[in-house]
Amino acid sequence: MLAQELALLAVKADVTEEIDRLGAHVAAARVLLAEGGAVGRKLDFLMQEFNREANTLCSKAQNSELTRVGLALKALIDQMREQVQNVE
Repeated sequence: MLAQELALLAVKADVTEEIDRLGAHVAAARVLLAEGGAVGRKLDFLMQEFNREANTLCSKAQNSELTRVGLALKALIDQMREQVQNVE
């Protein structure tokens, strides 16, 4: 029983998947920006995905430093989203 609870806590605290997804989203955004053209909607969708990962990261945070980083990331994502909405 205790081993199961510890395993569950370890899985809940593991943010590797979210970090990997954020990296993939950054790569996708770079590709879109390099393409040029009408990429506003695609970038807006990516901002939603960035926000989703940042929310999950914050919810899994087990310490104040990770929470601080997650909240800073969310603020940057909001700024990026405002900029993306001005892109055609």
